[in-house]
Amino acid sequence: MKILHLDTNHELLINQLNDLGFTNHEDYASSKETIQAKIKDYDGIILRSRFTIDKQFLDAAKNLKFIGRVGAGLENIDCNYAEQKGIYLISAPEGNRNAVGEHALGMLLSLFNKLNKADAEVRKGNWLREDNRGIELDGKTIGLIGYGNMGKAFAKKLRGFDVAVLCYDIKDNVEDENAKQVSLKTFQEKVDVVSLHTPQTPLTLNMINTAFINQVKKPFWLINTARGKSVVTADLVSALKSGKILGAGLDVLEYEKASFENLFKPSIVNECHTERSRSAIENLPEAFQYLIKAENVLLSPHVAGWTIESKKKLAQTIVDKIKAKFC
Repeated sequence: MKILHLDTNHELLINQLNDLGFTNHEDYASSKETIQAKIKDYDGIILRSRFTIDKQFLDAAKNLKFIGRVGAGLENIDCNYAEQKGIYLISAPEGNRNAVGEHALGMLLSLFNKLNKADAEVRKGNWLREDNRGIELDGKTIGLIGYGNMGKAFAKKLRGFDVAVLCYDIKDNVEDENAKQVSLKTFQEKVDVVSLHTPQTPLTLNMINTAFINQVKKPFWLINTARGKSVVTADLVSALKSGKILGAGLDVLEYEKASFENLFKPSIVNECHTERSRSAIENLPEAFQYLIKAENVLLSPHVAGWTIESKKKLAQTIVDKIKAKFC
């Protein structure tokens, strides 16, 4: 079987597939059109999020037997059409769930203790102790939306704290010893923190909007290490301004490109690091301009599952699943 690798990954992926007898080709630079013209020659594709695998691409992939995504979600693939064509879909949420759980916890503790604000002030020579008095996680109710690999990993990290952990999921009977499954109404009545752990689907697009926010009884903190388009940024900003959302840790943003590799146009982002930064920022959406200036907002560039360890584990998970299916 011939496999085409479209993104760089941990070296073990190709090395182990070679050892299993697969033929591996790499193309990390060609356009989608060029790849599509030759994809008929391959039995498998392995990628991260370089481009969308749509119906037209799948029709050209006449011999394709599997698609491996070195990541958790499959939203960049037309999964229904691929499955209709008998193509086996492989993802690797097991590979980076621990990293996501740790990142979510780190964001939450940083927000509660104002670490990013305090750090910036001390670097400027400002020693403001009372202004940076934090709050403790103990005694809070943490609410997880989505209780699959990522949600369960975060809940496991919370076991060392004196907290109540609730989960809401469209699937029944997903709770375990680390989280109690409740209805959405109960969830919204009790939580102090809302953390998202859902894939991108029609149900989760724009899920956190003004209507949802207003139905949460208490002012709350928001953590999003899932998908940026699950949160309506303008509605989030309105809630931050009103105090209904006390702070937000965002590893993902509504404005990300589908590949997750860039935010907006690269030229605009690059300008933010030059003397033209002020004008560049002014060209960004108003809601984003607020986020990057807000002291109670913590941002990271879609790296919650992006650790040294997860890179290896993601690759190993893909190899193991291909081996189990085709060897």
